[in-house]
Amino acid sequence: MVRVVPHRRKAGDPALRDRLFELLEHDHLPHTLGSRVVRLIAVVVILDVVAMALASVPELDARFGTVFTGIAIGAAAIFALEYAARLWTVAGHTPRKSSPLRDRIEYVFSSFGIIDLMAFLPAAVVLVAGRRSTLFVLGVLPFFKLVRYSPPMRSLFAAVYAERRTLVGCLAILASAVLVFASLLYAIERDVQPEKFGNIPEAMWWAIVTLGTVGYGDVVPVTPLGKIVTVVAIICGFAMIALPVAIISSAFADEVRRRDFVVTWGMLARVPLFANLSAVEIADIMRLLRARTIEQDEVLVRRGEPATSMYFIAAGEVEIELPNQHVRLSDGTFFGEIALLHRTKRSGTVTATRKTRLLLLDAQDFHALIERMPALAAHVRKTAKARLAESGDLATAELAQGEKEGEPRDE
Repeated sequence: MVRVVPHRRKAGDPALRDRLFELLEHDHLPHTLGSRVVRLIAVVVILDVVAMALASVPELDARFGTVFTGIAIGAAAIFALEYAARLWTVAGHTPRKSSPLRDRIEYVFSSFGIIDLMAFLPAAVVLVAGRRSTLFVLGVLPFFKLVRYSPPMRSLFAAVYAERRTLVGCLAILASAVLVFASLLYAIERDVQPEKFGNIPEAMWWAIVTLGTVGYGDVVPVTPLGKIVTVVAIICGFAMIALPVAIISSAFADEVRRRDFVVTWGMLARVPLFANLSAVEIADIMRLLRARTIEQDEVLVRRGEPATSMYFIAAGEVEIELPNQHVRLSDGTFFGEIALLHRTKRSGTVTATRKTRLLLLDAQDFHALIERMPALAAHVRKTAKARLAESGDLATAELAQGEKEGEPRDE
């Protein structure tokens, strides 16, 4: 008798490495394993940061010091394993084709690679050295790992990086203003307050505080001319603060719009209905679509409601409850087009079986769209006809419901 030994994947199996890379790098819907890994790491980060913050309180550290140390050790171990996994899986997954060694070196010296390393290495060194008090200072380092998992934080950092040259220009303007006002106050107040304005570097402290609109009050001019210059400095300070804020906020808004555009484009790419459209046509459709996310067990539409939208499932799954059956639709499918084409009411109740990302097309935009795009209209009507040909299908039920309730077919 021949014994069959099951095949075991080796540690260097490319398929295993690719799967692990997908789990670590790609953002999935909550029902996937990858999203659970992301949530686990985020929870560990938050727990570690909170524990280190609480450990700086002597009373709490005296009572729960062992717990805080255990959390720090566990978090450092998890972050180290994650770093090793990323270092292993990054080979072969860079935009340009290069050697595995080069891919790993690029990750080590990348911004995310440095953040991943600093999340555990300093803490591990401090724990091994036994200097636990220093660990409290390092507790904030793992917090920067959340940049990887938080789209808003990534967008903010991307906005700052995109406007880095403009911001450097703002810093140069601010430095010039500090130097100018410090020199003026030095010339005006040096004889009256030599201990505070005895030289330009000392006067620069006053200029920085004044232009920053902080106004500590520890250094103030006493001469009338010095007070006038201070008023001008305060007014200029408002502009100094508003300029970088306006630049960053504008860049952040642009980055969010760009990210939403990419996300919506990716969602459209999942829908086969739009597969054969040109980039211009897809961009035209994107202006009409609205993205919506519904949670598991959330009801999207109810039976008997007027049909106001057509829905495209970008990711997830919904269940349509009909009088005689239940129909499940998942990624890439669409529904609601029959009700819009024939002006009927909803024949079924649609409920999400898991968290689902949808694209909505309003009825008015739907009719305008199929008039402008004959190919798209033909595809929709072809799909509708195919559904009508299937006995007991959702489309048949919708039309039957409309005929039963006497709803008009035409405007």
